[in-house]
Amino acid sequence: MAVYTDVSDAELSAFLDRYDMGALLSCKGIAEGVENSNYFVHTEGGNFILTLYEKRVSADDLPFFIGLMDHLASRGLNCPRPVRDRAGEALGTLNGRPAALVTFLDGVWIKQPSAEHCGALGRAMAELHRAGADFPLRRPNGLSVDSWPALFAAAGPGADGVAPGLSALVREELAVLADRWPRGLPEGVVHADLFPDNVFFLGDRLSGLIDFYFACTDALSYDLAVCLNAWCFAPDGAFDPARGRALLDGYRAVRPLSAAEVEALPVLARGAALRFMLTRLVDWLNVPPGALVRPKDPKEYLAKLRFHRTVSSAEAYGFA
Repeated sequence: MAVYTDVSDAELSAFLDRYDMGALLSCKGIAEGVENSNYFVHTEGGNFILTLYEKRVSADDLPFFIGLMDHLASRGLNCPRPVRDRAGEALGTLNGRPAALVTFLDGVWIKQPSAEHCGALGRAMAELHRAGADFPLRRPNGLSVDSWPALFAAAGPGADGVAPGLSALVREELAVLADRWPRGLPEGVVHADLFPDNVFFLGDRLSGLIDFYFACTDALSYDLAVCLNAWCFAPDGAFDPARGRALLDGYRAVRPLSAAEVEALPVLARGAALRFMLTRLVDWLNVPPGALVRPKDPKEYLAKLRFHRTVSSAEAYGFA
């Protein structure tokens, strides 16, 4: 989440007039994240999140995202639900951008997750995969292995200024992963961005999953690979097998993994590290002037990528 597009009180009030939620009481921009413009909106009818979809999000993908949140919520998953206006529409236009309101979820995200948090995440991820099994729409993963050369090109010549030798390492990884990327694994709806700030807790209880704007149709185990990167490294940069074991065991308690999925985890985790390193690199080098956004350091994922390059089996992640 971030704020790229400013919205005045008058513009927002006019937008909200289409809904049955009472008068606007307050609105505050949300600085976290890097993709869309997001605001916390408080009205007489309650609390909501307003999202303005920026250029990286295709308008053609919005029915998938909106429909998926509706579908998952109807299956009992605790996630934001799109709010429809009096005409029954969940999408509108605000300040020249496609825009939507979704329900607000209570909870906080955990900055230093424990093994118990990772176990709860694994169970919730498997429940998401099960709930999405009969979702009728499909959306290819536009940030999978075939897209990474273009992402690297978009970073331009600045890569080695971020980390010496980075360009050569990325070129090597692109070749290796294009050759080894797993095909034919069980597929379905994946979140593809389940970072800690997209998972809410109330105490030790996982209270909800948010931000489905990278969701797509891909290998289900790719979600696990993303979370091994995002949840299972200690503050000193070392991989924590206890967190990895809890994540995988929590997931398997709801949905068993096939032998092929387990075997593919090292390559999937390596690819997920490269994917987030590349998108962070592009954002780090191309922050729009004046944007209320905090770009994330790509070197964090460079270090994780180097770890995954040493891994030969899922046992390194705590898999038993």
